[in-house]
This record gives sequence, structure tokens and C-alpha cells, in this order.
Amino acid sequence: MTQQFDTRTAPSAPQINIGATIAITIAITAAVTVLSAMFGGFGVGTSAPQSRIMSLPVMIHLATVVPALLLGPVVLLRRKGDATHRMLGRIWAVLMLVTAISSAFIRTPGAGIAGTGFSFIHIFTVWTLINVPLAVRAARRGQIARHRGMMTGLYVGLLIAGAFTMIPGRLLNSLVFGG
Repeated sequence: MTQQFDTRTAPSAPQINIGATIAITIAITAAVTVLSAMFGGFGVGTSAPQSRIMSLPVMIHLATVVPALLLGPVVLLRRKGDATHRMLGRIWAVLMLVTAISSAFIRTPGAGIAGTGFSFIHIFTVWTLINVPLAVRAARRGQIARHRGMMTGLYVGLLIAGAFTMIPGRLLNSLVFGG
């Protein structure tokens, strides 16, 4: 089966500087972190495994990560380049961005890396916020192999991050397994 790709790009498409994209992403992540600290945007209370109380950021995170987890293989495995692929890909990209942004508000105050409340799983937050726009940009420029590699990498990252959430003592593990 032969796949055809639409490699056309808009002739007057604005050029995006990768350095600027990274800097903006880091600035947004820092701003979200500050807002999280200022307004108590923590994922759970200190007794989360016992009370199983979920905050709004956790609910948003779960409401976007589950569809992204299910939609990812559909987008990755179906025919590429057509209107349906682009529509499903846009939906998946938005789900991933909302998932990443909401994860910045899920933390445990006083714990994590250097007492920041962030764990190493939050590296995927920054990774996603940087790579989703870059992968979309690659597709728009006709760099299909790069786009495919980045999107596949993002989905693998989603699977890895999901696996880390199942470690005993984490909120999702306690919700799923009653621990």
C-alpha cells in the first residue's frame, strides 16, 4: 500500500525560531509553576492516598490523558496525510498540551526534586510543551519523517509517564489499586 503525503506549505507561513519556541515554553512553564505555588494548584492534599480526593488539575489531567492514550495509536497506525489524520492529529495534540499544562498543577508541596513538589515525571511536561509545537511545525514544513518520529516519541513518552504514575505510593496507583 502506497501512502501519499501532502507536502505543500503555505507560501507566506511565518517562520518560527526553535530557540524562541523553547524560551516561550520554558517561560510558560515557569509562570504556571509560580501560579501553582501561589494559588494552591496542587494535585492532592497531603493525605491523598487515604482520602482519594482529586483536585481540579487531577480531574482535567485524567480527562485529557485517557483520550490521548486511546487516540494515539489510532492516529499513529491509520493512513497518513489525509483530512481525517490531520483532524485526529490536531485533537491529539490539543489533548497532549492540556494534559501537560494540567500536570504542572499536580504536585506535592515540600516533596519532589529539591522540595519543589515536582517529581522527575514532570520532565515529560516540559518535553511535551516543547515537542508538540515542533512536531506540528515539522508536518507543516513537509518534514514528514521528523514529524512522525517526534509524534511517535511523544506517544512513547506518554506511555512511560503513565507507567510511572502506577508506582506504589502515587495517586493514580492508589486510585486504581486501592493502595
